Amino acid sequence: MSAASSALRNRKTSVISLGASDLDRGVESSGAPLVRLQWQPVGDGSPEVAWNLAQLVGDASDADCLGSRIDRANSQVLERILAAQPVWEDVAAHASDVWPDMGMTLLHAGPPIDWKDMCGPMKGAVIGAILYEKWATTPGEAETLVVEGGIRFAPCHEFGAVGPMAGIISPSMPLFVVTNKTAGNRAYAPLMESGGAKTLRFGAFEPQVIEGLKLIENVLAPCLKAAIAGIDGGLPLKPLMSQSLHMGDDVHNRNTAATLLLYRVVTESLLNSSILRDTVHNTLSTIGADDMFFLSLSMAACKATMDAAHGVPFSSIVTAMARNGVNVGIRVSGLHGQWFVGPADIPVGLFLPGFSEADANPDIGDSAITETAGLGAFAMAAAPAMVQFVGGTPEDALRYSREMAHITIGRNPGFTLPMLDFIGAPVGIDIRKVVNESMRPVINTATAHKEPGMGIIGAGVVQAPMKCFVDAIETFATTASK
Repeated sequence: MSAASSALRNRKTSVISLGASDLDRGVESSGAPLVRLQWQPVGDGSPEVAWNLAQLVGDASDADCLGSRIDRANSQVLERILAAQPVWEDVAAHASDVWPDMGMTLLHAGPPIDWKDMCGPMKGAVIGAILYEKWATTPGEAETLVVEGGIRFAPCHEFGAVGPMAGIISPSMPLFVVTNKTAGNRAYAPLMESGGAKTLRFGAFEPQVIEGLKLIENVLAPCLKAAIAGIDGGLPLKPLMSQSLHMGDDVHNRNTAATLLLYRVVTESLLNSSILRDTVHNTLSTIGADDMFFLSLSMAACKATMDAAHGVPFSSIVTAMARNGVNVGIRVSGLHGQWFVGPADIPVGLFLPGFSEADANPDIGDSAITETAGLGAFAMAAAPAMVQFVGGTPEDALRYSREMAHITIGRNPGFTLPMLDFIGAPVGIDIRKVVNESMRPVINTATAHKEPGMGIIGAGVVQAPMKCFVDAIETFATTASK
């Protein structure tokens, strides 16, 4: 035996395992170092899913194949996302001013859902909105009105809007108006309530909640309308959001810097206005007391961005992820008008003292539009302090931003991440990559109590269900190949 062969034979063997864990026992018993790769076949080994996906993969040598057409459409979608210029232009006094035919319609977060299937927080928010609109005078009357079919429900997303948590928008509610100057489309979001747990978005409907909504309608909204009217051309949101990323926000669950930047702009405008000083003081106090106040504008900015990318034939890019507390739904650019849904999970993270997973409602809210646009958990590398809120370590924050690059088609140079050498945040979730990589999009989120009105009980990280993406792949393969 040669010296080289002898050295090779005496070298300690290291093993990488790809297969069934039962096969690792022999290696473990030998004492050899073992690394298990977290790998699984596409579609959990389903040949149907693998075949559907294979039909949608591009071939650079064949410009006419379906996969190549999808790649070209996705490039167009990415251009629209990167070119978007969302600007806060106005505050609509009432939602019915935006949608005159709204009638007795309540918009809600997430994909479509019926009253009987709604979770506790959303049912509570529906009752609160009915009381706010004076369509009923007691919670019992409000519920009877719903059960008898007196209320129509529709997703916010189908009206060009987004709402946090339960996401209820009723006709009398004021709305932020954000315009994408590049494409000309608009998006809307309700103003953020103050009051913590006792807010409509968490399903509370006590008298003080209704009073808070009236205060927004009669004081806060008119004051902010005057503030934005005093800013020539409106307030460009993309530069503000970009700056806040460099100041430690993810612009989803952490909006501290963004809210302060907004506070500065609004203060200057209001001090130059003729609004009564008491009103100005109340408005600024409301903004200054709520680090999450900017979230509504962040959501509307991302909605205006992603709606401009929706409806591109053959595109496999996700343009909305939304949760109603029961299901998660996605919309895909090239599958216009369709929702693909799967069961919502309970976020994994930290709970406030006295609460546990047993108290938690499954994931809820339209705020995952921020992840869809490349912010939130996708940009969490910019906000490592977020782990004190959602759990984990600063390295986890970096990992989320790195991993999400595997399921997206590009990076946004307008939203750079200092902790990753100022590389752009990953953007453009491709349903093909999600299924091929067996990697679900990550969302960082607040955790709501499952009972209405109990409010936030923690925060954590959750993943969109794979079923949404597998079903979208099946529909895409069936319809696009015809």
